[in-house]
Order: sequence, then C-alpha cells, then structure tokens
Amino acid sequence: MRKTCSKATNTHVSPRFSLRLARTLVVAAVFILSVAAQLTYAAPGDLYESDGGSNHIFKFTPGGAKSIFASGLNSPVGLAFDRTGNLFEADEGSGNIYKFTPGGVKSPFASGLSFPFGLAFNSTGNLFEADGGSGRIFRFTPGGVKSIFASGLSLPVGLAFDSAGNLFEADAVLGRIFRFTPGGVKSIFASGLSLPFGLAFNSAGNLFEADYGRNTIFNRFTPTGTPTAFASGLSKPTFLAFQPVIIPEGSTLRLLVVGALGLVCLRRMVKA
Repeated sequence: MRKTCSKATNTHVSPRFSLRLARTLVVAAVFILSVAAQLTYAAPGDLYESDGGSNHIFKFTPGGAKSIFASGLNSPVGLAFDRTGNLFEADEGSGNIYKFTPGGVKSPFASGLSFPFGLAFNSTGNLFEADGGSGRIFRFTPGGVKSIFASGLSLPVGLAFDSAGNLFEADAVLGRIFRFTPGGVKSIFASGLSLPFGLAFNSAGNLFEADYGRNTIFNRFTPTGTPTAFASGLSKPTFLAFQPVIIPEGSTLRLLVVGALGLVCLRRMVKA
C-alpha cells in the first residue's frame, strides 16, 4: 500500500519519528528557498549594450535606466546570452570571445578570430559569430567546435535569430540587414542604414538595431524595413543583447517540486 502524508497515515507514525521528519523537512525547505533565491538573476528584459567608445558593457532597464555591467574591455562588440544566462562578448581588439556568468565572472571561450563582431545563439545552443576579417559566419557548438555557416560576405557584423530560426545579419559596408533562412537562403530585410552594427530581438519579436553612424538604437522595423528610434545620443553604439527569462533546469525543477510537497506534508503533520 502506498504511503501518503494524510492525517490518517500520521496516526501510525511515532511522535519521535514525526519530530525528526518535521526537522528534516524544515531543513529541506530552507535549502529549497536558498536555491530559488540563487536563480533570481538580472530582471528579464534588461538591454545590454557594448559601447566601443568607452570599452564598457552597459545595462539598460526596460524603463531606460543605465548602469555599467563590465569595463576595461578591448573594443567590445558582439553580445549574446546563452540559455543559462551567461553573456558572451566578442572582443574585436583581442580576437577573442569571452563568457560572463550572471555574476560577472569572465573567462575565454574562443580565440584566434579575425575581427569577431556579432554573436547569436540558435535554438539548439550553437553560437554563431560574424567574422569581419574573413567575411564569414562561423558556428560554434556548446563545446567550442567551429564550422563555417556562410562565406563570401561583405562585412558581416551584427547577428540575431528570430523565433522562426531565421538568422539576421547586419552588413556595415552595404548599410543593409540580410536574412538567412534555416536552410541558408539569403534575402534583403532592410536597407538605407548608416553603419548598422548590433541586432537583437526582444521577447515581443521586435528587431532592435544599433546604428553606429547615427549614434542611435532603432527598433520596431516594419515589414518594409522602416525603423523608429528607441534611444539616441549614444557614443558609437555597437552591439545589443536582451536579458532572457531564466528557466530552471529539470533537476532544479524536480528539487523545487519535492520541496513543495514536503512543505505540504509538514503542514498536515503540524495540524495533526
């Protein structure tokens, strides 16, 4: 017969055992709450911007409040978040890609690149990099294995994926944004821009573009490519990235569920 935490079952448990079980559940509950607290990173929807003029990465709240996330970089350009909230930064001056944990701890991910610019993750966790010096877009597996996705480009800089898996690429020389289907078919999405660099989609599916030539961030591109201004008066805006909504992994979710069930049992035991 399967045991439950009902009041009837509790009548067959000794008081001493019930006390030990209650203490264990209290300790587990405290642990669960501490784990949940650690999963609270930066507020989802914050906008991160790599600022070439100051060598900083700035963070903007949805209301536009600005703060410094990282400094002392060497020409920071491309930014992208992975599914666990780590921020990846293409360091054009050093030819490296760096990874920042949600707490700001920095480590190298890839090196020896030729003017790395835009970064973007696809839905399977592969990192795409616009390599300006070689005119290519490279793909990195989560383990760092590198392969070519597209070649023969003019000057690929900003990259961003939409929800359908299409890859958008900003071409600074041509002043255009190109779209690649998952199968690699290329088409023009927007033109007439002034040194377009960073691209990023928000949770509503709107495309944001850092227009280096106009010191402006544009957003809400129409189907014909006409943008509206989101922020202006910046100092050489380069690349953009939105803080994603962090969802706990399966093991953590199971732990939270077990903790919640334990709390329910504890309440029933106390009432008994």
